[in-house]
Amino acid sequence: MSQEFESDSNVSNESLRPPDKLKPKKDFPWFGIDVGGTLVKLVYFEPLDLSKEEETKEGDILRTIRHYLVGNTAYGDTGVRDVDLEIKSTRIGDRLGNLHFIRFPTNQMENFIDLCVKRKFYQLCFQVYATGGGAFKFESVVSQNLNLNWVKCDELDMLIQGVEFLNKINNQNECYHFNIEAKRVLDKSPTNSMHFDSVLSSSCNSESLSTSVSSSASGTSSDPDYTTCPLTKCNFTKQSHAFKNTYPYILVNIGSGVSVLLVRSENDYKRVSGSSIGGGTFLGLCCLLTGCNTYEEAIDLATKGDSTKVDKLVRDIYGGDYSKFSLPGDIVASSFGNMNIGEKRQEATREDLARATLQTILNNVGLIARDCAKNYKCERVMFVGTFLRLNGLSKHLLAYATNYWSKGTIKALFLEHEGYFGAIGCLKNFVNRTEMDEQNL
Repeated sequence: MSQEFESDSNVSNESLRPPDKLKPKKDFPWFGIDVGGTLVKLVYFEPLDLSKEEETKEGDILRTIRHYLVGNTAYGDTGVRDVDLEIKSTRIGDRLGNLHFIRFPTNQMENFIDLCVKRKFYQLCFQVYATGGGAFKFESVVSQNLNLNWVKCDELDMLIQGVEFLNKINNQNECYHFNIEAKRVLDKSPTNSMHFDSVLSSSCNSESLSTSVSSSASGTSSDPDYTTCPLTKCNFTKQSHAFKNTYPYILVNIGSGVSVLLVRSENDYKRVSGSSIGGGTFLGLCCLLTGCNTYEEAIDLATKGDSTKVDKLVRDIYGGDYSKFSLPGDIVASSFGNMNIGEKRQEATREDLARATLQTILNNVGLIARDCAKNYKCERVMFVGTFLRLNGLSKHLLAYATNYWSKGTIKALFLEHEGYFGAIGCLKNFVNRTEMDEQNL
């Protein structure tokens, strides 16, 4: 196992051993952690208003934490601090500080715990609020190695509370949607009309946009003025959205799997659907099919791919549109349906396979979300999760699909801090619990 977190080689094992009895800890540092099936998401509140007394008592170790966590943007090969997400000079509770967002693979969790021990972080942190399946899985490892109170929190509670809390502290900068406007396309033929196909099922090559084609009942056209790719035939304009006007909404959390929630308020929600086919499925299949090793590499491949070389479309079966049921020829009839043909398998590239995998995952997620919104009469669907982080392609696809299938009656919403809301919910509960304890002293 590679060492994602460097340790101090000059620290003796004896000095690393936690004290026998739980001693009172200081207020800092403040962490919230979400240990998911694929990634660990960590939020760290860096105080900017330490008193002289706090600096004297806690300064050395706090400076060590700052130096390591804040002084780096990468930790080993795969640990990352998302610098662009940092919220500066924000007030949480009665303290002023910077909020940092860090992620690393779950298979490096034990290395992270080892780092905490060797750098004596546990001497400051009297408790850590944790969520996700790993909060249970790694509880014994934490208890054996660190002298702290590991507080497990329900992941859906933390998700909803994290969404609410971050929208409050990040105000109008957190929630947004896309205004989608069609580009004007010259129709040279009265018999071959432009149609807006389903984005979840239509296909295009993001790097060769002019080669996309448009189908009609009479056949297909290779005229570059006709394009079926929604990323080329539409303009996507990012617009802020007032979160307070959102209720009720469907929340779709795309992590390793998918959970779908009906949210009426912060304290009134229920899980209404879900799927085992999510971000973990996408990465796992891409690793098998393309030989890639990371999520970032898989997304990069998908962005460059053309799924029409992998999927069987309606036009491949009917020669064009299926007019009786208003199905455009560019809708996928069978995901990976062309891969039973040897010649097609030879033509498909790694990029094409990754793109088809992404389309398959989004088919599943988007249609479940649409059906839930219709069933519960919601006008907004909020897509969240680490899967959407650094994945503008999927955001545009989901936004277009939601608008298309609902005929404009359902709006797709997105958030800036994708994937970190469970950890934020834990931080919120840690701060609230600390304030309550202080009031009871």
